[in-house]
Amino acid sequence: MNFFSSILCGIFVVTSINMKHAFVFPGQGSQYPGMGKEHYNNSAFAKKLFEQANEILGFRISDTMFGGTEEDLKQTNVTQPAVFLHSIIAFRTIDDAKPDMVAGHSLGEFSALVANGTLSFESALQLVAVRAKAMQKACEMNPSTMAAVLGLADEKAESICAEVYRETGEIVVPANYNCPGQLVISGTKKGIDIACEKMKAAGAKRALVLPVGGAFHSPLMQPAREELKAAIESTDFHSPTCPIYQNVAAKAVFHKEEIKQNLIDQLTGPVRWTQSIMAMIADGASRFTEVGPGKVLQGLIAKIDKTMEVEGVS
Repeated sequence: MNFFSSILCGIFVVTSINMKHAFVFPGQGSQYPGMGKEHYNNSAFAKKLFEQANEILGFRISDTMFGGTEEDLKQTNVTQPAVFLHSIIAFRTIDDAKPDMVAGHSLGEFSALVANGTLSFESALQLVAVRAKAMQKACEMNPSTMAAVLGLADEKAESICAEVYRETGEIVVPANYNCPGQLVISGTKKGIDIACEKMKAAGAKRALVLPVGGAFHSPLMQPAREELKAAIESTDFHSPTCPIYQNVAAKAVFHKEEIKQNLIDQLTGPVRWTQSIMAMIADGASRFTEVGPGKVLQGLIAKIDKTMEVEGVS
């Protein structure tokens, strides 16, 4: 190989490394009334998948998705399988979809694991159903909530959460690192109220309690974690076709046993979305496709790195 061939080869290798296509999948909160109805009416394949899901879940989730109200869709045991189902149907409408890497925001990890071959559709939906019901029960056992904190450094917000627990014994923890300047905290209702006041006093632009049923991604989800752990340990996982950047790890994960443990830990651990996207970019991602209802992740990725090519498939 001559000098110029070597240079050209080097350019090709660098370009190849820096042109990876990442697929990302949304979580709870991206649902909307009527979601998936168009797919059901216009695609025999989608209709088959919806009916299969109705059978696996033991109720007609398609009826709730197509005709339910926003309140109907906010129920955790409905929201999670609905978003998952919509995401997988959307993914399978993409011709020749071959992700180089995948990630999912909270619940979206299960969609991502179907996309990279780690889980079958049926197994993933069954796990999502277990997860949703377990989280619903945990919410009922421990009245709790979450709040969005805007315009405050993550380190300062983390410090305030620790301070609230130290001073009051009320659980408050960082739950979602969504993008720079946007952090969601999770904990007891009293703890969240105290933390919000402290966040605003520390300079946060907003500290807003969210209309959610419980403290997701916090120690208050421990009962749900145990139920999900048992279900995951009895489910077949396969070697992935490409790495997944999991919420609690924020790095490429290839091994199915590590994937299992991270899925379990996610229920009580934070969603490190900012860190995950940054790791994907560092590993060569230059194009992101959000697959599923809504455009939330597209907006977050644009705020994390505005140079990225971002698109959506719903």
